[in-house]
Amino acid sequence: MGTGMGGGPVLGVSAYYHDSAAALVADGVPVAAAQEERFTRRRHDPGFPAHAVRSCLDLGGLRLDELAAVAFYEDPALKFRRVLATWLATAPHGYPVFRRSFPQWAGWKRRALDDVRARLRELAPGRPLPPLVAYRHHASHAASAFYPSPYPSAAVLCVDGVGEWATTTLWHGRDTRLVPIAELRFPHSLGMLYSAFTYFCGFKVDSGEYKLMGLAPYGTPRYAPLIRQRLIDVKEDGSFRLDLRYFTFQYGLTMVGRAFEELFDGPRRTPEGPLTEREFDLAASVQQVTEEVLLRLARTALRRTGERRLCLAGGVALNCVANGRLLAEGVCDELWVQPAAGDAGGALGAALAESHRRGAPRAHVRKGADAMAGALLGPGFHDREIEEFLERGGYPAVRLQERELVERVAAELARGRVVGWFQGRMEFGPRALGNRSILADPRDPAMQSTLNLKTKFRESFRPFAPAVPAEDAKDWFDLPGESPYMLLTAQVAAARRRECGAEADGVRGLDLLRVPRSTVPAVTHVDGSARVQTVTAGHNPRFHALLTAFRERTGCPVLVNTSFNVRGEPIVRDPAEAYACFMRTRIDLLVLGDRLLDKRDQPAWREEGDWRATIPRD
Repeated sequence: MGTGMGGGPVLGVSAYYHDSAAALVADGVPVAAAQEERFTRRRHDPGFPAHAVRSCLDLGGLRLDELAAVAFYEDPALKFRRVLATWLATAPHGYPVFRRSFPQWAGWKRRALDDVRARLRELAPGRPLPPLVAYRHHASHAASAFYPSPYPSAAVLCVDGVGEWATTTLWHGRDTRLVPIAELRFPHSLGMLYSAFTYFCGFKVDSGEYKLMGLAPYGTPRYAPLIRQRLIDVKEDGSFRLDLRYFTFQYGLTMVGRAFEELFDGPRRTPEGPLTEREFDLAASVQQVTEEVLLRLARTALRRTGERRLCLAGGVALNCVANGRLLAEGVCDELWVQPAAGDAGGALGAALAESHRRGAPRAHVRKGADAMAGALLGPGFHDREIEEFLERGGYPAVRLQERELVERVAAELARGRVVGWFQGRMEFGPRALGNRSILADPRDPAMQSTLNLKTKFRESFRPFAPAVPAEDAKDWFDLPGESPYMLLTAQVAAARRRECGAEADGVRGLDLLRVPRSTVPAVTHVDGSARVQTVTAGHNPRFHALLTAFRERTGCPVLVNTSFNVRGEPIVRDPAEAYACFMRTRIDLLVLGDRLLDKRDQPAWREEGDWRATIPRD
């Protein structure tokens, strides 16, 4: 990999909070990126991403000493000053947390860059290390949002829990420059507000927020006025302040306390306890308020920059319902969301920021496409590696040419069989986009329940996403443009909707005798919406071919696409993990590259103990 115009390749690293990752950028173009959890099998792994670093270097054909720089995604010293200031400001309430956490912060955490250097030396003993630079957390988010986008200029909005101090930032991106416009600071955080309700409804902070979003359509936003009156004061421009009397996240081990419980009708739901109408309505309420704040912030970002195109990053940018509203209400003309919008994407953002600082161009903009390569930036497995794995295990498989493979799989899907689909390079970010996916027929009304309860082993209210060829999307969904990264929610097209009786298996406390359904009920949420992925032949030709073959056979170009994993487990990375998930669940067929495996032909699957007991709940 040559030096090119960008001063040499740059490695980005995010670590020590959650979703650690590494990313490699050359001449301003993402070459490789992966989360550490996919290698260690520890969900949201916060440790130094040694495996992900090695993977990125291998994919780039580089040694560590051949890099121009390593870029870290935040400033540890500045973050330490914020943590220390917060402890002092909340004394004596925060003393238990202070006593527990201060030794780490006084030691290695505030000098995290030293730890990064030490870990890099372990990966390349005896070789010189490239320079190590640090970018602020929101600068990394902003870089990940704008630089890979297809726009020559755009407004950039980053919203998350907190970085060093910033919780919300506005930027103006032009060519290879990002100019900060405004910011809001901790403890006033939209991400923390949403996480407080995630915690109160019994889900895990930093991973359960998407469950709250999925729960919201089951409820009515009856608490929204109370949230506006008591918890958050929102101005017309989207700036806001939280009433901190109701929160404990700034000094405690929990998100909320007694005052919050008194405001919202009693104690928090016990994790794994029954869901009630209160949780449905709380989810609907905080979702509505979050959308209102984001719409105001987006309008302000566009007004202050004079742009009509918007880029998003930060954990809150994974709220695909809010993203869909930005387009549906015409807030912006065009929207691009970084597919790894959370902290993992910070590794990519830091690498991009350093690459462009060194003079790399944004050559992809001239082509009118983004630079993310469909987010297929992780490791892949050669045909020979797959063959050797199957031979070692004695696992029967049939090798097929592509046309025969997609025709055969489309026929099996049309028969109602569930398929594990393992192809090419792994996706970067939280979504499976057709290379590490579980696929099914969306026309089957029972498929959502079957996949949730018997395949994914997760809550039955959770919706599934549809994948559809980009050229067919407008006929099936009210989508104003493409949605390649499954980060926009849209209504199922009127021509595909119908009313029918339906049961929401396992969801209690609501009258769901008549809910909006469609000709693709397995991917239609109770409010008639769907989190759409549009697929092009350019980004993923084999997945596009499968969708096309299914359309030719059934008249329906849509498939259920959910991540290839079970609840609490990272998405599978290699053929062995894919095979284990295939055999442990109600997946009927497994496709590994060109090879098709039928569960009925496989040897008996045996393992010691209950494998599900070893996977933590997310």
